[in-house]
Amino acid sequence: MSAVVDDSGIPPAPTVSDSKTLTRGVKDLRDGFRNRELWLHLGWTDIKQRYKRSVLGPLWITIATGVTAVAMGILYGALFGMEIEYFLPYVTLGFIFWGFIETTILDGSVVFSTNEGLIKQLPAPVSIHVYRIVWRSLIIFAHNVVIYLIILAVFPQPLDWSVLLVIPAMCLFILNAVWVTIVFGIMSTRFRDIGQLLSTMIRLVFFMTPIIWSAKSLENASAGLSGRARLAELNPMYHYLEIARAPLMGQSVAWHHWVVVVGCTLVGWAAALLVMRNFRSRVPYWV
Repeated sequence: MSAVVDDSGIPPAPTVSDSKTLTRGVKDLRDGFRNRELWLHLGWTDIKQRYKRSVLGPLWITIATGVTAVAMGILYGALFGMEIEYFLPYVTLGFIFWGFIETTILDGSVVFSTNEGLIKQLPAPVSIHVYRIVWRSLIIFAHNVVIYLIILAVFPQPLDWSVLLVIPAMCLFILNAVWVTIVFGIMSTRFRDIGQLLSTMIRLVFFMTPIIWSAKSLENASAGLSGRARLAELNPMYHYLEIARAPLMGQSVAWHHWVVVVGCTLVGWAAALLVMRNFRSRVPYWV
């Protein structure tokens, strides 16, 4: 079969697919974000469906987190000999921010596999489902913030202008939530064992992160344990919690916490763009 040529007699250049280019990956992220009405609606619908026919509805989110935080704060505060006025707000904030991290990782890892029908029937950017998960996690986070406000009314903290640092901290949390959902969501769709591995790892990291215990308690225990306190800084989750929790406790945030978080954010987004470039188009076939 002869090739089609134009009037000049030169055959046209072969068509090259751009499905695996960085430009298409970035375009997917941009187009998905522009469809805000869709993912905002889907995220809110997820919350309503979860508590359908429930009397208290989404308030169960606040109640469950609040009861757990207060119980753990009182128990571990007594075990470590910490002042309840300091330790209860500390643990409460730890649970609130950790809840956002945990929800994003676990829900993000199954975001595509649990929406198989919608992905195959609705021709939309893959990133819409990513933004949906992040938005849903933010709704849950907003419900849990009420707990901190109640604790703050009972145990006032020495807050000052530095409390505004929680704004850039939350911006970094959201940026990290997006890349985490992209990377773990797409890779878990291809390798389903990743989701199970994440569920196990997240429990282990919870106990290794200063949430129900503090690095200060290790330092106060004895001089010989100061090295163990420094080991806590090898855990990236510790730095994420510190940049958000310390301002709300009326404490200053060491600059190295910001450096670690920003560094992890940049590395994570590099991985997300790589995954979007190479595997975004395969998601409908993997689900």
